[in-house]
Amino acid sequence: MHKLYSAADLQQAYLLSHLLRQAGIAHYISNENLQGGVGELPFTHTYPAIWLFDEADRVRARTIIEAFEQAATRQEDAWRCAACGEDSPGTFETCWKCGCGRD
Repeated sequence: MHKLYSAADLQQAYLLSHLLRQAGIAHYISNENLQGGVGELPFTHTYPAIWLFDEADRVRARTIIEAFEQAATRQEDAWRCAACGEDSPGTFETCWKCGCGRD
């Protein structure tokens, strides 16, 4: 296994895991249960980490993570879903109501 990413928290690790799974990239999240150990363990040792099973997926996985990080730093206004007409925050890539993509 090859370490790909240390997430800030478990929620971020799950979001990235979902994106990687959609791309068909086999991976594993470690340290899922260590968040409760903060204080007893050094906090840097409790960060959830994403590990790749196949090193050949690293370039595709890094591209997905970089796009995720760029989207997280954008502070755009809400956008309207073309499928259902619902407004979603600018940082969402999919509609919160129906799940359709922003494009």
